Amino acid sequence: MPSKPPSAPAAPPADPATDWDHELSVFGPDPHPPAAEPSGGALASARAALGRLATWVPIRSLARRHRHRIIDHLLALEDRDRYLRFGYPASDEQIRKYALSIDFARDEVLGIFSRRLQLVAMAHLAYGQPVPGDPNRTMAEFGVSVLPQSRGRGLGRRLFDAAALHARNRGIDTLFIHALSENRPMLRIATAAGAIVERDGGESAAWLRLPPETFGSQVEQALERHLSELDFQFKRQAQVLSGFVDSVAEVKAHFDASGRAAKE
Repeated sequence: MPSKPPSAPAAPPADPATDWDHELSVFGPDPHPPAAEPSGGALASARAALGRLATWVPIRSLARRHRHRIIDHLLALEDRDRYLRFGYPASDEQIRKYALSIDFARDEVLGIFSRRLQLVAMAHLAYGQPVPGDPNRTMAEFGVSVLPQSRGRGLGRRLFDAAALHARNRGIDTLFIHALSENRPMLRIATAAGAIVERDGGESAAWLRLPPETFGSQVEQALERHLSELDFQFKRQAQVLSGFVDSVAEVKAHFDASGRAAKE
């Protein structure tokens, strides 16, 4: 991976998504083509918003105490997925070093948990990098991974949207993505969001300009944080209750077996 991203272009191309589809054609057909964008103006936008609300996915901010969950998540990635996520075939030891090096005081890590509290999708938002050509501004770099069994549900895009919201609420105006050119899902997420994408051989860089924070964006993040925390606690309590029920059933089965043995 290059030590620094190429200079950001002054203006976006006429149709970046179409141009990028042409560039990606050398890697073959997309196995998961994006869904068509809603049309019809404000009414269609409102319906799309209601649809997103109906399929809400809790995204939780992770902390130092979740580091072991992050390691487990990344170690569960297949070799191909590790290559696309890190830009090289990361070994177990390299993954552990990466997870242990995350600075939670500076960066943000967002996660999506299954009902069994398995971390099935994770995004790392690294802050503090200077914007090329403008050292007075900083940007945030976005990286994401989703376990194979949880793909096809738009979790990567949801994490991207959440990361963009968190970044703009911290006064960041540029979201940066550095990915392999063959990482079609990641680059489709970027182009769908309106990012400017540059390809440099087998690697690509994308920049997305973020709007300034507003009272509404702050409320949206606070509400998301509160609801996601409630969801996590409900899942944890359900897991504890399930374990208790299983223990009772196991004890009951043991006594039933002992009683039958005594009668025999």
